[in-house]
Amino acid sequence: QVQLVESGGGLVQPGGSLRLSCAASRISISAYVMGWYRQAPGKEREFVAGIYRTGTAYYTDSSVAGRFTISRDNVKNMVYLQMNSLKPEDTAVYYCNTDPIQLYWGQGTQVTVSS
Repeated sequence: QVQLVESGGGLVQPGGSLRLSCAASRISISAYVMGWYRQAPGKEREFVAGIYRTGTAYYTDSSVAGRFTISRDNVKNMVYLQMNSLKPEDTAVYYCNTDPIQLYWGQGTQVTVSS
């Protein structure tokens, strides 16, 4: 059974940083384009960042591109999201999954940015 388990979230003040991790089991992420997604209360889930199998990253939101960095370690079978200069609007549950078609949703990890 494929599992993607997110961790690393928490409460952080504006301007702070967090590093999220996505541990994969029963799947070799090297075979997939991977991505991070987030869902804020009352809002639709949205794409945050993606990374091709070769390691090239891509972003669609300019506010994210300058602050977040997605990376992958195919040997460890993990995906990461380094989040810097966090803003209150970054508050959401963050998920990792395959991209552009999301195949395996996990429980996500809560990120709360507040003073």
